[in-house]
Amino acid sequence: MEGESPGRRGRPGRPGREEAGPESGESGRVRPVNVRSEAVRSEDDAGPRGVGPRGAPRRQPTRETAARTYPRALPVVPVRARGLTVEDAAGRRYLDCSSGSGALALGHNHPVVLEAIRRVLDSGAPLHAMGLTTPVEDAFVTELLRTLPPRLSAHARVRFCGPGGTDPVDTAVALARAATGRAPVVTVTGAHHRAAAGACCPADAGEPPAGVLLEPVRGADGVLTVPDAWLRDLRRITAERSVPLIADETETGVGRTGAFWAVDHSGVTPDVLILSKAIGGSLPLAAVVHHDALDGHDALDALDALDDHLDGHRHDSDGHRAGFPRHRAGASGAATFRGNQLALAAGAATLAHVREQRLAEHAATLGGRILSRLRDLAAEFACVADVRGRGLMIGMELAPPDGALDGTPADADPPHTGSELAAAVQRECLHRGLIVDLTGPAGNVVRLLPPLIVTEEQTSAVLDRLADAVQAVDRRRDGHAPPHRAHVPH
Repeated sequence: MEGESPGRRGRPGRPGREEAGPESGESGRVRPVNVRSEAVRSEDDAGPRGVGPRGAPRRQPTRETAARTYPRALPVVPVRARGLTVEDAAGRRYLDCSSGSGALALGHNHPVVLEAIRRVLDSGAPLHAMGLTTPVEDAFVTELLRTLPPRLSAHARVRFCGPGGTDPVDTAVALARAATGRAPVVTVTGAHHRAAAGACCPADAGEPPAGVLLEPVRGADGVLTVPDAWLRDLRRITAERSVPLIADETETGVGRTGAFWAVDHSGVTPDVLILSKAIGGSLPLAAVVHHDALDGHDALDALDALDDHLDGHRHDSDGHRAGFPRHRAGASGAATFRGNQLALAAGAATLAHVREQRLAEHAATLGGRILSRLRDLAAEFACVADVRGRGLMIGMELAPPDGALDGTPADADPPHTGSELAAAVQRECLHRGLIVDLTGPAGNVVRLLPPLIVTEEQTSAVLDRLADAVQAVDRRRDGHAPPHRAHVPH
């Protein structure tokens, strides 16, 4: 339904009614989240310690660092979830378009993921087997290789990393430096799009870098897509100069952008792929896939040294691990949890389901529809400055229109800056039963990352609620009374 009008205005969404989704790859409705259990329905703050899910928001500020911002921006205490739907401790239901910042390719508690986890639990297999080959790991690697670009899959080597955000990046950078014998790594950002190619082919007196690192769609920068033609040119230049091209698909992988890997849109085959988030099927997992041409002796030594640094082990003179862990200064132990067996099982099930059900194509279709609807919204409301994205990775940038506010605002403190507008839209979405994320350097981009199993019906509900939220914020700026906020039903 591309190009349809933004729909009726001024009518708040009705959370809790559009929770259907293809939970097992089939069409049709799925039962909504069950009514709250007796345990949750009871007064859970009773007792001397006030223990219970509904009291969690009051306890969190006294127990956790203030740097954790989600509880303040999204004061939701989820107790149940399925597919696109989250239910909180008070029985309110929300459509979750954050998908764990992209980690939930199949949404919450997908049946194929739960079944894969149960099989491992029931088998008696080890849950933690760092550095040991297991049938679960072998099945994951087999499925992963099926999804890779063919020219990489035929020569791929997989190295599991700690699930932390920097571990796979550190591994990829160490690999490129060891393989090339050079140190600098060019990181492609918005400002460097045109400069990166020059850095890869410097003047005769210069030396090319050890590698070029980029995200095909830069989510943290406000959902900015690297142009396909530019990426192809960069691949040609890096190949000519023997510079490894490193693609960080942490957020963009596993069908998110409408192709299984975002580099597939351009036809580019990188030398290194950084993978995380969705590859674990909702559990922490990260890996680096690289061309075997980079797998020389020096590169292996460098990666072993990196693992040693993370794990805190010492080595004997022959380079073999000896004795017990020795926790040196700076050794974090982060790589200890690479290759978690439950995550490998959940990840293999997710990769197979996305591939078999052609969910990347589904993401491309619905993503086009969402972009079309949001562009209609941008034409209607001046505070929507831009709409962009690919597949089901979409950003809506908010910015104050040029000029002073019209009229006398009814709100005592209407939003003035782009970040304030985006935060206001996020709050209005939450009132309507919709969870969205904010991103961008200024925090002024509303990001939509619905799971790949989202249906057309659910997409309509998401867009209706988002449109109502934007209208409410726009009316506050223009001096009109904000519309009545919807009560989220129990």
